[in-house]
Amino acid sequence: MKPVRPVGSESAAELAALHALAFSPAETWGPDAIRLMLAMPGAFGAWAPGAGFVLARAAAGEAEVLTLAVAPLARRQGLGAALVGAAVAGAVLRGATVMFLEVSAENRPAGGLYARLGFAEVGRRRCYYADGSDALVLSRPLSVAEGA
Repeated sequence: MKPVRPVGSESAAELAALHALAFSPAETWGPDAIRLMLAMPGAFGAWAPGAGFVLARAAAGEAEVLTLAVAPLARRQGLGAALVGAAVAGAVLRGATVMFLEVSAENRPAGGLYARLGFAEVGRRRCYYADGSDALVLSRPLSVAEGA
């Protein structure tokens, strides 16, 4: 597995290419969208170049995973968990005590990953995704030790 390191908007084109590999065309984000996400107050990202990335933000004690993208050839190797771990650490360093994310109810592999990482369902957004699937809203508490 490639090492995970911080990433910024200067890598937006590479991040967009990874996003296109990981998601259906209706749900991909281009470089401009990624630059805008990273320009938001409290936003940050981490990546394993060529394999995957996570974008998140933290504000007012809460954090949110904006997107997690892992290239198909890099899946099932622990990278998703490492990227979520980087997002958790970044959120804790920014003062967050809880993290949220959304995942398609149809995306069982991602749902399983998030459950293994301690996330639990706290809500549902009906017909949220382009394919009509619901989004499960998940959250988990964060501890100061996770920021180390």
